[in-house]
Amino acid sequence: MSASPWKRRRFLSAGVSSAAATFSGCRRNQNPWRFFTLEEAFLVEQICQQLIPADQDAGGREAGVVNYIDRQLAGFHSRQQNLYRRGLVRVDEIARAMFQDRFTSLASERQVAVLEEAETKETAFFNAILAHAMQGFYGDPRHGGNRDYASWRMLGVPPRPVRGRQQYDLTRGRG
Repeated sequence: MSASPWKRRRFLSAGVSSAAATFSGCRRNQNPWRFFTLEEAFLVEQICQQLIPADQDAGGREAGVVNYIDRQLAGFHSRQQNLYRRGLVRVDEIARAMFQDRFTSLASERQVAVLEEAETKETAFFNAILAHAMQGFYGDPRHGGNRDYASWRMLGVPPRPVRGRQQYDLTRGRG
């Protein structure tokens, strides 16, 4: 026995309305991150900027390391999500205990002092974020970090040629 076309239309209409409401609710949130909240992403960006500071070359912030970490925690490294959640809370707690302020509000020298303390008190988190920051800085940009080949340019490594194109002359040195 088939259902009435009116019932199906109401069902489909309700589903479309529900999906539209959900989509518009997500857009209002304006959170571009896959795993991090906006506050967490800003905190991770600040930490990465201290781990890989900018000088004449790009640092962790400019290279988009937080984007790499966010993508990895939403995917391959999802088992480390709780480690990050707890670790970020602990970094802020250490900052408050040492300087009575949030990590992101501290001057650079004080942020370094907090990270030195976190390195001894939150070793697993510190080692994870340091490793992920380095991966995001030096890795292939297709994984979300190393924006504009920042570290590769710093090291003098040419970007990989796009498949089917030659970005640089490979004929030099041939006889």
